[in-house]
Amino acid sequence: MGAIGAVVTRKNRKASRAGRRERDKSADSWARPGMEVVFRAEVMPGRHTSERTFHVTSLLPSGRVLLDEVAGEHAEKEFQPIR
Repeated sequence: MGAIGAVVTRKNRKASRAGRRERDKSADSWARPGMEVVFRAEVMPGRHTSERTFHVTSLLPSGRVLLDEVAGEHAEKEFQPIR
């Protein structure tokens, strides 16, 4: 293999790694549509867990979620950790 062949092979290897990383990120999401999430007590003080529980309707590219019956976009740190 000559110098040109080595360069082409190296570019192909980098492209496949970048594509793999991109696929892995989408599979490793903290929430999924239909999943239940619970707001932290600090965000909604004075409410029981059942009153702070909502369903995810969609996951945005930014990592934020839209919830059923709640207005606005919400970030992962607004919710209790998933067990």
